[in-house]
Amino acid sequence: QVQLVESGGGSVQAGGSLRLSCVASGYTYTRYCMGWFRQAPGKEREAVGVVGNGGSTAYADSVKGRFTVSLDKTKNTLNLQMNSLQPEDTAIYYCAKAGLQPLGRLPSGDYCSNGQLYNHWGQGAQVTVSS
Repeated sequence: QVQLVESGGGSVQAGGSLRLSCVASGYTYTRYCMGWFRQAPGKEREAVGVVGNGGSTAYADSVKGRFTVSLDKTKNTLNLQMNSLQPEDTAIYYCAKAGLQPLGRLPSGDYCSNGQLYNHWGQGAQVTVSS
């Protein structure tokens, strides 16, 4: 079993910054993806920034150049630094982890962008950006 505990988030004005963190505990996979997903009211969930355990990352086009996902394997922590936030970034942000089969190449960021891979989810953190 894997537990994901998120922290950070909150409210900020447009142009501001926030940082989300997610600490993972429990079962340790040798191959995995971790990522941040978000869901705004009335919209489908989308991948924001993801990373494979080899370090390969991928981002949604809408956040490229503004958001940075980072994985600290020594602390089992996934971070999302969000800069130049805009009102359209308002959503609930979820940390997620995908446990993969132990044999095979390290997963790429593009591979990790598939939300259906993820079998562990955090409780979600609200991010609200006002104009």
